[in-house]
Amino acid sequence: MADKSYDAIVIGGGHHGLILGCYLQKAGLKTAIFERAQKVGGSVISEEGPLPGFLLNPCANWTRFYLHPAYKDFNLREKGLEYIFPEENEAVIFDDDTCFVGYSAFKVVDPVTGKTEFSESNLQKTLDQIRRFSKKDAETAEELFRRYMKKWKAAMAEYRFSPPTPYGEKNALEKLCDDPKDGFDPIWQFMTTQQLAYDLFESEELRTLFIRAAMTSFGGAPHDVIGLHGLVHALGLVLSWEPAAIAKGGSQSVSNALLKAFEELGGEVHLNCEVVKLLHEGGVAKGIKLREGTEVEAKVLVAGDISAFQALQLIGEEYVDPKITRRIKNIRYDRHNVVWAVFALHELPKYKASSFNPDCEKAPRTYLCPKNSDYLANLYLSEIYVKGIASKLFMFLGPDSIWDESRAPKEKHIIGIEEFSAPVRFFSPSKWQELRVKFQKEIVKQWQIYAPNIKEDNVIACRIYTPYDILKLHPNMHEGSIACGDMIISQLDRFRPIPEMSSYRTPIKNFYLCSSATHNGVGTGRGCSYNCFQIICKDLELKFF
Repeated sequence: MADKSYDAIVIGGGHHGLILGCYLQKAGLKTAIFERAQKVGGSVISEEGPLPGFLLNPCANWTRFYLHPAYKDFNLREKGLEYIFPEENEAVIFDDDTCFVGYSAFKVVDPVTGKTEFSESNLQKTLDQIRRFSKKDAETAEELFRRYMKKWKAAMAEYRFSPPTPYGEKNALEKLCDDPKDGFDPIWQFMTTQQLAYDLFESEELRTLFIRAAMTSFGGAPHDVIGLHGLVHALGLVLSWEPAAIAKGGSQSVSNALLKAFEELGGEVHLNCEVVKLLHEGGVAKGIKLREGTEVEAKVLVAGDISAFQALQLIGEEYVDPKITRRIKNIRYDRHNVVWAVFALHELPKYKASSFNPDCEKAPRTYLCPKNSDYLANLYLSEIYVKGIASKLFMFLGPDSIWDESRAPKEKHIIGIEEFSAPVRFFSPSKWQELRVKFQKEIVKQWQIYAPNIKEDNVIACRIYTPYDILKLHPNMHEGSIACGDMIISQLDRFRPIPEMSSYRTPIKNFYLCSSATHNGVGTGRGCSYNCFQIICKDLELKFF
């Protein structure tokens, strides 16, 4: 006999588990979330550090959750999720003291709702910046944005917040391959990241930025095929189509607002509760078992904000078709193995490239990198896989404290930095400890190339999270990959995480996956859990709202 009973149980209190919990509770299902950690949020959290008085984001630093349907559906702004929208957007600073700064083509006109309007002046400012490098690339950028306005933007929203279509039925993006004027060149859906960069742009500036932006936002390496979703997402960043945003109070604000909404709806959260087994009978989910022995009944369904492999472990391999088991074990986790470095500084970086464009010091998303697309495409990851760290870093910075004063003491600053490293299995624990120290020293050394004032005496403190550390904190991020499954063409859309589970359903009836391991993948505020709820409504004949 179960110790407790609910209509629905969600395994894992990451932001997707919280989103699904809110929708299930609103649909009338008494729902409980069981989370192994001491607080909810998964990777979308913040914590004190690297010293008291500073607030860091240890994994998810860049979020745009105001675009997610849950933001309005549950009035998250009223529950503490407030975004700040800088005028500047994406920037890249090169090692020859030049830079490129983009300005949001869709500008936020109502920070309360996140409502945006097209800004012709901002678009022209971005195009003017591109013309400094290439007139042809500026013309290309203008044409790509025209297509985005005409059809891509609406198709992207439909794609993200809809379950994947079956094989043979075109999704919202694939349909645009039949429209040569306003849609996509069909070859783009099969090109690698490097091929896309070289097909679209002639300048080293935009080629380098496109490849690096695709890696950070989508996880695909230069020689991976990232599909149309990856193409549009990367272009949107590179060309600053949608506004950058900073969650006031850190990424934890996203999870805290969702938690408040869930609890106000009557949902229950159980922390420090690790689920070790899915209870099922006759191929139907019946509940869960916790590590300390408690069994909890699920009258209607169980959902997991977990990886496909974790789902297999909870079910038990003996209950799963060997083909499905083999495919789950064959999921690749060799991309998006990141290093998060958080620096507390006395003063902000003073970039030499500010003489080229002073706005580079105010961009909320800033890359520092050599102007060398060939190195990035062909040698960067090779060095990482052999040594754990590349000889030339391609750093991605978020100087949030410029706009959010709650993140650092007065007149001090905190900057989050993303770099790439190798899958965890490539090195021993002791080697990862060496790499943690090496990353800290190398980041400071190479940061000085762009901003000479970033010296040791400017650094108050630093905290480094390697892929090894990330895996220890987040067991669903196998090999330290924050993507929970590489975002490559064979693991996207109707094939994510595997074809047999791409509908958010698992081999056990009424047991669902709602995590970023499903369509449409990694990123705070993607449609995974929202789409999972649509499938649940269909299966259980619930009203979708």
